[in-house]
Amino acid sequence: MGTGFGVSLPGTGTGWSRLAEAVAATVPPAEVDAVWVFVPLRREGREWGTAVVSRVDAHRRRIYTARYVLDVKGKERGRFEASVTEVGSGPLEALARLLQEAHRRIDDEQPPLPVPPGEWFASAAPAVPDDAPPR
Repeated sequence: MGTGFGVSLPGTGTGWSRLAEAVAATVPPAEVDAVWVFVPLRREGREWGTAVVSRVDAHRRRIYTARYVLDVKGKERGRFEASVTEVGSGPLEALARLLQEAHRRIDDEQPPLPVPPGEWFASAAPAVPDDAPPR
């Protein structure tokens, strides 16, 4: 009965790890200070997931939405699409307002759940070698 793509906790599982890789290709993981994920939606053999990513870039905070669609059933099983879009930026102290705006744009009833960036990016391919000096 299983699809090989079992329902997972928000922020873990096949779709999320592949989304973390897509984010890491766009946003330097070392600059990400927070990640929030929405409960994924499953319908008609597909899974949709959305994450909000906060990045500290010099003296600005940049907010991104990262979304994926994963086919979990049917002939296209395993097909994956992802997008990463910057949706706001502001002073470092403006995090609460930026998150509120990002949440409003996503239009989801349930609030996102925080996931430590180190855990979220752990499943993605490493962006820097293990022997690289710490920042």
